[in-house]
Amino acid sequence: MTDRSRRRFLKIASVGAAFTALGVSGDPVLGLIFPPANTPVPPEAYLMYPSGVQFLSLGVGLERMTPEGYDQVVGRIVPAAKKLATDGANAIAVMGTSLTFYKGAAFNQQLKESITKATGLPSTTMSTAIIDGLKAVGGHRLAVATAYNEEVSRRLRVFLEESGFEVLVVKGLGIERFEDRAPVTQDELLTFSVGVWKSAPKADAIVISCGALKTLELLAPLEQRCKVPVVSSLPHALRAGVRLLGLSGRAPGYGILLSKG
Repeated sequence: MTDRSRRRFLKIASVGAAFTALGVSGDPVLGLIFPPANTPVPPEAYLMYPSGVQFLSLGVGLERMTPEGYDQVVGRIVPAAKKLATDGANAIAVMGTSLTFYKGAAFNQQLKESITKATGLPSTTMSTAIIDGLKAVGGHRLAVATAYNEEVSRRLRVFLEESGFEVLVVKGLGIERFEDRAPVTQDELLTFSVGVWKSAPKADAIVISCGALKTLELLAPLEQRCKVPVVSSLPHALRAGVRLLGLSGRAPGYGILLSKG
């Protein structure tokens, strides 16, 4: 075990001991940073991991999914991580895909390093979780469905290509603010994602990008329909986050990757 790993282990252990002394669950705590303000812990977190982990959430106040919107809030991410660390988090996950990929792969990596340096905690982002998920399922040629407008979707293509993947197609729903339209239904998202995959039949994996899209219950049906693995923002970022706490990340019944951990 390296000195750095030992320090992280001791920090998690000491927090757990403090919780136990107070009569509170000693389960490790994952701190979640969301783009919108006042975002609660999503139900998917408890469906996937009903026990063994606790969650804390904090938003940074993003108003619109555009580069200009991201620029306004990106400086709030590290302070939010520090607040979550103070509140008892043992690891940090930034739960905004576009907020972390919009300036490219090097920026995403720098953001993780800045969070870890500021908090002393392991950290990840939704963008990193997508990359790690694709590598875990052996995906390389991608069909990418997004919630975003054309410019943000283009930036996702750049990020994925910088990360070593071949993007065969990327299409977005054109959403900048979810408040400006009716909710994206499961049927709508399934139909849209299948359509994106059909436009790139040689794809060996599907990506669905945007943490606000409800994809957990969609993973297995979409994989059955298209016969390729699916990696999506929220479920696989939760997986990446709990793995930082030493858990397997396994959540059976929700697609190929989550079923194997």
